[in-house]
Amino acid sequence: MARLATGVMVSALIRAAETAGGSVMVLARGDITAGGILLLTLERGANPRFFERGVGPDGRASLISSGPAEIANEGAATAYWRRRRERDSDLWVIELDIASAERFAAETIGDG
Repeated sequence: MARLATGVMVSALIRAAETAGGSVMVLARGDITAGGILLLTLERGANPRFFERGVGPDGRASLISSGPAEIANEGAATAYWRRRRERDSDLWVIELDIASAERFAAETIGDG
């Protein structure tokens, strides 16, 4: 089965979030075809958490918790994703602010 290009998944996430009343900001663009996706999720600007699209225990694409368990402030969040980008310039970094952000992202790009 062909894998959907990362740029297509990011575009779908942006459209879906905006349609659902959320906001999305591309913090860093990665490889349009095969780059990874790191999500910084927020709910009404609070409760920041990182997730990334990866392979789950069942071998299917899924959303996996990533990064620090507690993020003290915006500066700490920015420092984390910038360190990740230093090691992987193909990585997309997306900020998603929407109700039930983790569930929304998993349903939109988790097993796409």
